[in-house]
Amino acid sequence: MNLLYSFGILIADFLLKIIANFNTKIKLGVQGRAQTFNKLKATIATDDKTLWFHCASLGEYEQGLPVFTELRKDYPKHKIVLSFFSPSGYEIRKNTPFADVVVYLPLDSKTNAKHFLDIVNPELTIFVKYEIWPNLLNELKRRQLKAVLISAVFRENQSFFKWYGKHTKEALFAFEHIFTQNETSKKLLEKIGYNNITVSGDTRFDRVSNQLKQDNTLGFVSEFKGDHLCVVIGSSWPDDEKLIVNYINTEANKHLKFIIAPHNIKTTQIEALKRSISKDCVLFSEKEGKKLNNYQVLILDTIGLLTKVYNYADIAYVGGAMGTTGLHNTLEAAVFGVPIIIGKNHIKFPEAQTMINNVGMASISNEKELTTALNLFVENKAQRTKYGENNFNYINKNKGAVVQILDFLRI
Repeated sequence: MNLLYSFGILIADFLLKIIANFNTKIKLGVQGRAQTFNKLKATIATDDKTLWFHCASLGEYEQGLPVFTELRKDYPKHKIVLSFFSPSGYEIRKNTPFADVVVYLPLDSKTNAKHFLDIVNPELTIFVKYEIWPNLLNELKRRQLKAVLISAVFRENQSFFKWYGKHTKEALFAFEHIFTQNETSKKLLEKIGYNNITVSGDTRFDRVSNQLKQDNTLGFVSEFKGDHLCVVIGSSWPDDEKLIVNYINTEANKHLKFIIAPHNIKTTQIEALKRSISKDCVLFSEKEGKKLNNYQVLILDTIGLLTKVYNYADIAYVGGAMGTTGLHNTLEAAVFGVPIIIGKNHIKFPEAQTMINNVGMASISNEKELTTALNLFVENKAQRTKYGENNFNYINKNKGAVVQILDFLRI
């Protein structure tokens, strides 16, 4: 199985280089990985001490950041190496001042694993959630380098728990300790003989709670919203936008404001979205010199503002679950104590089901259900307040994962 896996990595490397000619995202990854070792060598000297943090993408980075930030304080003289597998994480955080060097993780061949660790030689390695790369992890274990996995979530259908998953299962034992989000993940690990486990919960709760400690004011949003109710649509995809736009055009009264933050901000898609809206609409990029309070819809054709924009929401719609792209982070909205609406495809997101059960979130499948949910929250302040408070209490109740992880690492 080990040989088969390594052969598969070689085939993947070959195929990705071909596909990169036709796919922009894959091209970014291929080109970025080609620079990984040069970037590391240019930053890390042989006598440097390092910490290595690895995240699959942006979501895992946000999960790990509360832990990373505290460790940065604990190890001020260490070089911080931050690696991503996905371009959607790397391209957004490649210039973060938090790390000394940000790189794409090289493909998981034995040669790459040895080369990577020869340069980095981390005193501590932290992987986030479920990134398991057997050759890298086994090389860490062979060198007796300390590694932990945080905010881990496991499901019974994963290879670690199947007869054919011996190679990936063995890689888990490279971690000195695994911090899981839930008891189910802990029990699955125990079934395969892994017992160094703490159920600490999800570090995202700590991450979003920290948002309340920041200044979340945005002057242009304050001007746009005024004293009106505001619906914030976060990380929307076309499947979400189709329903939202129909509501704006046919159902929304003129006193209800909407802020749409699309996941994809390509110019052609933003322009098409704006054209589809019949109410007065303005883009973030064209706001200068305009009286924003005269508009009913504001489209954010930029990134990096959504977490603060949720501060202005009276109602939030979080995108991704109407289609199959995956539900985006609902906790970012929940921490501001607002009711949340999502699409129907949320089975892989346990926090969504919990918020639904807690009467903080509504899941909708079609235009009629969206209209019913929005009208309920717009017209019924008591319900709006009830759902919002339930979400805020859910966040508050589940904080504390970061403290548990840091207590272990600081021993």
